[in-house]
Amino acid sequence: MKKTTFLLPIVVLVIAGLLSSVFIVSETQKALVLQFGRVVAVKEEPGLAFKIPAIQTVVYYDDRILSRDVDPLEVTPLDDRRLVVDAFARYRIADVNQFREATGASGDQAIEIAGRRLDSILRSETREILGSVSSNDILSSDRFALMLRIRNAAIAEARGLGLEVIDVRLKRTDLPEQNLAATFARMRAEREREAADEVARGEEAAQRVRAQADRTVVELVSEANRQSEIVRGEADAERNAIFAEAYGADTEFFEFYRSLTAYSRALQGGNSSMVLSPDSEFFEYLKQAERP
Repeated sequence: MKKTTFLLPIVVLVIAGLLSSVFIVSETQKALVLQFGRVVAVKEEPGLAFKIPAIQTVVYYDDRILSRDVDPLEVTPLDDRRLVVDAFARYRIADVNQFREATGASGDQAIEIAGRRLDSILRSETREILGSVSSNDILSSDRFALMLRIRNAAIAEARGLGLEVIDVRLKRTDLPEQNLAATFARMRAEREREAADEVARGEEAAQRVRAQADRTVVELVSEANRQSEIVRGEADAERNAIFAEAYGADTEFFEFYRSLTAYSRALQGGNSSMVLSPDSEFFEYLKQAERP
């Protein structure tokens, strides 16, 4: 009985020591084994691992891909058209030992410290790279190449923090609030100028069409008048030929017909009066009618 009482605490201590010497590294973690604050082992593979109880401690770090939103910053491209850029980055802890040395902390505190330093790197590279191109390049589809340049430049600097920058994206690229009104006015003036140019070109084209139409009208009317004069002349010639032929066939009858025509035109009803000598040639055929 006394022996059992003596061994039981020893067994408990041994079991507690064994349990405290075992630790588990999950698939989303990396671990550092510290002995008196100095790193003695790095555990990057998931599973069971061992440490010396009471002497060594374990510090865990996140092994997943992390995201970091960069606060909006103003950049000035080559054309001095200021832009507000909003970006974010994806990164992971590549060298956990170097990461601890760079941040001097563990857990969420280390992530926050590294995030602030990464912000500084990204803001510096973003300003430098976007400041070397025009605003049209930033706002166009070519900005994918710019994001790639920012990422590649940040990779080298982030390596000193034990971080691997995987991707950098520009989420939003806008004009500063104080520039929006001026930019809108400039865009409106440009559109109005383009509209005025289009109206002017349209008026010029309309004038050409109207001039061509007027010319065509004059040419058509002139040709029609020419053709009508030709037809009228031919008709008059034919009429004169018929009259000449008729006159040649019976001269006396033709003169009689012309006299009757003259009588019918001159002696019409109304208030018109004629003062002629009785022996006038005009009444020659009337005189012949009075003879017995």
